[in-house]
Amino acid sequence: MTNESMKQKGKVEFSGEKLSTFQQVRDLSKKPAVAFSAALLQRMLPNYELFCDVSEFGDKELAAKLVELIWEWLNASKAKINFAVQLEKLEEVTPDIENFDNFGVYPALDFCMALTATLQLMSDEEPNGAVMVAKLSQGGVEAYLLALSEADLSNEEIKQDPLMQFEIETQLEVLAMCKNKSIDFKSLRREMKAQEMSNIGLSLGE
Repeated sequence: MTNESMKQKGKVEFSGEKLSTFQQVRDLSKKPAVAFSAALLQRMLPNYELFCDVSEFGDKELAAKLVELIWEWLNASKAKINFAVQLEKLEEVTPDIENFDNFGVYPALDFCMALTATLQLMSDEEPNGAVMVAKLSQGGVEAYLLALSEADLSNEEIKQDPLMQFEIETQLEVLAMCKNKSIDFKSLRREMKAQEMSNIGLSLGE
């Protein structure tokens, strides 16, 4: 895997359904937007956990705890979270891509950035946090496909890849659930865990 392929992260822009999906996410009110973000974070978490195991950097227990806190907040809005403290803890375990030479640092960083955006959305610091999470998750799949391929991939080839198709379908499915006025947060989380793989296809059993 070359450094050049890693640097291509995020260079491909889709039109049509991607833009439509992001616009729909942008239109969500706060709590549904947090639920949407939590669902995608649940799928991105294994990428960070594997990076911690391989690199011996970070704190996968803290990462899982923070995702758990978000679900708790959704199920009981009175749950008190000191966002400044949690963001500080997260910053300490967020990897710097300059310090690692394996591709795993990229999806791990995507997860940390998405988690930061969600916490900032919850604390009213970043109203577009859910859109950032959606872009990070989809961009992570794109970067993974580019890094795996020995040849340059066209926009259409990336868009038609089964992994990208599944990402787009999942985001639309989560979006539909979050638009429901009576969102079942526990059911949403169960559905994400039932996929048994991360957004880039990493098995939860690995």
